[in-house]
Amino acid sequence: MKTSLTTAVAVLSLAFGFAAQADCAFPKAPDAIPDGKTASEAEMVSAMNAFKAYNEEVTAFGNCLDDEVNAKAGSAQMMQLKTMKTKKLNAAVEELQAKAKLFNEQVRIFKARG
Repeated sequence: MKTSLTTAVAVLSLAFGFAAQADCAFPKAPDAIPDGKTASEAEMVSAMNAFKAYNEEVTAFGNCLDDEVNAKAGSAQMMQLKTMKTKKLNAAVEELQAKAKLFNEQVRIFKARG
C-alpha cells in the first residue's frame, strides 16, 4: 500500500510538473519562404522581418524554459526538467537554423537577379 501511494504521488508530481512546462509555447516558424527567383523586394523584406520575429520568439522560448526550470529549483525532478528543456530548445533552434538556411538561399538567388 505504501509503495503504491508513493508511486501515485510520484506520477502526479511528474504530471503537474510537465503541465507547468506547457506554459512555454513552442515558437512557430514563418509559414512560407518566398521563391528568390520570382519574389518581389517587398515579399523578401516581409519574410526577413518574419524571420527576425521568429528568432526573437525562439530566444523568448529559451528564456521561458529557463524560468520554468529555475522555478522548480531543488525539486526531485530537476535533472529531468533540465533534460526536457534542452531537448525542447534544441528542437526550436534546429528548426530555426534549417528555415533560416532555406531563406538565406532564396535571398542569394534574389540578389543574383540584380
